Amino acid sequence: MDRDPAAPPVSRARFGIGEVVRHRLLDFRGVIFDVDPVFANSDEWYEAIPAEIRPRKDQPFYHLLAENAESSYVAYVSQQNLLPDEEDEPIDHPAIDGLFDGFEPGRYKLRPEHRH
Repeated sequence: MDRDPAAPPVSRARFGIGEVVRHRLLDFRGVIFDVDPVFANSDEWYEAIPAEIRPRKDQPFYHLLAENAESSYVAYVSQQNLLPDEEDEPIDHPAIDGLFDGFEPGRYKLRPEHRH
């Protein structure tokens, strides 16, 4: 796929695997477990985002084990919509123990068997 020469350059990932982040607009936090350098989800998912807040596709997107006040779930979020989390509290998600080993404020340590 050729990039539009007028488009801004693709940015580098600002966050890393294991980092705890929060959504800039919505009330949830999560821990990053995977990073796509550019959008890699379905067109149907992308089109479901209201046009006025739909993010550009040419930026990193993050897979999160996320939580809000009601539940835990998996989220897919653009870099422009993430901020570092300031709470220094762990995330309450049932899949964390399978991927991560230990929590330090702001970051989980990836289990050795998941590193590459």
